[in-house]
Amino acid sequence: MSKTKLTVLSNGSLKVQGDFEIVDKDGNVYDLGGRDLVSLCRCGLSNNKPFCDGSHRNHFEHTAEAFDLPPKK
Repeated sequence: MSKTKLTVLSNGSLKVQGDFEIVDKDGNVYDLGGRDLVSLCRCGLSNNKPFCDGSHRNHFEHTAEAFDLPPKK
């Protein structure tokens, strides 16, 4: 089984790669058609939510740079 990798893309989507499943609020599994890589919408503009359709172009700005979260309380 491959490790799941989430990549936050600057000015764009969240790339999910590896062995994973995506479920809706009721636990129903999305049929990913055998894909092991998908892009999820972060801007809210996609007509294919939760998946990215490129609608963010020129409408969404976020520089993806890693940082440390504070310790859990």
